[in-house]
Amino acid sequence: MQNPPFCRHFPILAYNTEPIMPTSTKPYILRALCEWCSDNSLTPHILVWVNEHTRVPMQYVRDNEIMLNIGATATQNLQIDNDWISFSARFGGQAHDIWIPVGHVLSLFARETGEGMGFELEAYRPDTPPENTPAETAPRSAKKGLKLVK
Repeated sequence: MQNPPFCRHFPILAYNTEPIMPTSTKPYILRALCEWCSDNSLTPHILVWVNEHTRVPMQYVRDNEIMLNIGATATQNLQIDNDWISFSARFGGQAHDIWIPVGHVLSLFARETGEGMGFELEAYRPDTPPENTPAETAPRSAKKGLKLVK
């Protein structure tokens, strides 16, 4: 194998001809916009497309979308990694663990000014399950109620 002209003095040990697919810029932009909101005392909100891969309180979903306040006073343990957004929040006084594929975020904006950014929907592919998600509860028996034990 011959060295390309730009690295004539360095031997090539292996040559990978497969194109490298860069990671999405979306999670990086989301983290930056959240930080910008925090630095400017603004409240970040996200608009999320909801389907079976999105864990949110379904009673607040309208037309497969939900608006969520992800500010520090509304959430606990907010994490925006490259694949998932997760946090705990209270809805109607009840605590919920929220899991959102990053690709399902349609926009992030400041509530007070409306400034922010819109995004294209990137459908989640379930070949990479979320890390640290709570185990699904075992199916309950069809019978409910008390059982008499003698």
